[in-house]
Amino acid sequence: MAEQGKGGFFSEMFAPVGGFGVTFATMFKKVYTEEYPEVKRPTRPRFHGRHQLNRHPDGLEKCVGCELCAWACPADAILVEGADNDDTPGGTGRFSPGERFGKVYQINYLRCIFCGLCIEACPTRALTMTNFYELADDNRADLIFTKEQLLAPLQGGMSAPPHAMAPGMQERDYYQGKVSGDGS
Repeated sequence: MAEQGKGGFFSEMFAPVGGFGVTFATMFKKVYTEEYPEVKRPTRPRFHGRHQLNRHPDGLEKCVGCELCAWACPADAILVEGADNDDTPGGTGRFSPGERFGKVYQINYLRCIFCGLCIEACPTRALTMTNFYELADDNRADLIFTKEQLLAPLQGGMSAPPHAMAPGMQERDYYQGKVSGDGS
């Protein structure tokens, strides 16, 4: 019993110095510093970065304004206001192959936690996440991205909406991938 008491005494006496041992051991290790702004490491393919609103091959938007992404967002970072497509003469035109389209679409990156629940909730695969992660800014208003900032750029063969659906195609043909970039 007396020996256990002595061991406890010595461990209590050297306990404050034990922390210095950890510090002393790490003082001489090489520090690996990443030169981030100058040297950028590539992200993994499944990295969750900035969102993107996708288009069909003819240029129509995939977003149908259903607002499911906004409902799924736990941080309440997404605002969607849907509007009806109007093919009548003098109307607003067709922005998506569905009955509706996302008239207002905003993502507030001050609130977004990049969880990806909005991507899972999207029934048309209109919303995806890119690998772009540099979203820092010194102005809070610039971190609320609008529909124009989130829309994928027009590729070759696409025309800017509003325009009619491809001739002979129906809404389901768009979601089955039967529409090509040349409008057929």
